Amino acid sequence: MTQRAPVHQIVVVACAAALLLAPRPPAAALPYEWPQWRGTHRDGVWEQNGLLAKFPSPQLKPRWRVPLGGGYCGPTVGGGRVFVMDRLVEPAPQERVHCLDWKSGRHLWTYAYECDYAGLSYADGPRASVTVSDGRAYALGAMGNLHCFTAATGDLLWSKDLRKQYQAQLPMWGIAAAPLVEGDLVIVQIGGKDACLVGFDRKTGAERWHALPDRASYSAPVVIDQAGKRVLVSVTGDRIVGLDPEKGALYWEYPFPARQVVISIATPVVSKDLLFVTNFYEGCVMLRLLTDRPAVEKVWQRRGENERQTDGLQSIISTPLILGDYLYGVDAYGELRCLDTKTGDRLWESLDAVPRNRWATIHFVRNGDRIWMFNERGQLIIAQLSPKGYHEISRAQLIKPTLGQLPQRQGVCWSHPAYAYRHVFVRNDEELLCASLAAPGPEKMAPARRHSRRR
Repeated sequence: MTQRAPVHQIVVVACAAALLLAPRPPAAALPYEWPQWRGTHRDGVWEQNGLLAKFPSPQLKPRWRVPLGGGYCGPTVGGGRVFVMDRLVEPAPQERVHCLDWKSGRHLWTYAYECDYAGLSYADGPRASVTVSDGRAYALGAMGNLHCFTAATGDLLWSKDLRKQYQAQLPMWGIAAAPLVEGDLVIVQIGGKDACLVGFDRKTGAERWHALPDRASYSAPVVIDQAGKRVLVSVTGDRIVGLDPEKGALYWEYPFPARQVVISIATPVVSKDLLFVTNFYEGCVMLRLLTDRPAVEKVWQRRGENERQTDGLQSIISTPLILGDYLYGVDAYGELRCLDTKTGDRLWESLDAVPRNRWATIHFVRNGDRIWMFNERGQLIIAQLSPKGYHEISRAQLIKPTLGQLPQRQGVCWSHPAYAYRHVFVRNDEELLCASLAAPGPEKMAPARRHSRRR
């Protein structure tokens, strides 16, 4: 397949000789890195020990901070480097991909390209996190510009204008689902003509398959093992699907259409044989993943009267988590809830973790028996969640909310942090910062004990 020649210009590609001579990072990410959306396994679990039990003060002191433009793209970390995207509007609208040294925040390289957000709502910047795999970095912009770089140097290996190539009908908030690397492919959700999902050769950019006439959603796909097969699970604007990730063939589907505007943002949550999907307007559904064949069946489904009178869990940006037989997540107006996974019944609700606001957001990350919770006020919380209730252990201000994304309520922080090397990496619309979460005293860098999860 003939590749379109790059039409944009590299603004900065500056890399020290020591970096060029450094050993190539392993293809498999280390368990204490954060190389893609929601971590090593794309499941919101951080395998790292030697962490703080409580915060030493109400304000976390940054290790470093660097200026940044606007955007919702959460940082990712791999091979000793931090990757993030942003947007500038002057002197001309452009999206940028940045790579920084994780220890110092020093810029290693930046790639910029012109990008007009005409017709896009919430035009603060790119949405999708950069995916780092096998020495390459895959960056997907809000208007459908997909770039593959050499992670260490920023050399452009290939690029695509997916909106143009696939006649994509972008959702009103733009493309947001982070690229997924599976085997030899990189898979994206773009909402193209008969190509809601597309699989590309991750080395060359050649198309391997395209599938589904569905509308695009903002939900990042995942790959699971089911009935002896690898299954790509994706929430589109019309249904929940399981595809063959190698060929794009449909294994199973469950109807979950957006009757109003498409607002499926949360990533599908998988625990053992359960699959949970939530939507701000359409409610939520718990499916069972059959073990004898790639197929699903409904366990329960809930939908409230409206966005205020909700039932089950009607999340917006926040992806829930399942711990044992219980599901935890943030509802439409900031209500932290616990549901019984068997029935969908609510066990408790709390408004202690985030102020009550429409679209209020918390990003959950599990580490052992503790949950790191980053709320939209820029606060990091260490907590424990159980069917008995919400137990807050410690809370500290990590970064300030900025006004670009939601000025009517004194700003928000909606980007998912990255956790790596006993540090947290977080951004707003003005800066990217890194802060240590390491416990006092020397500790060997090793993964935390990992509780049961699907593979």
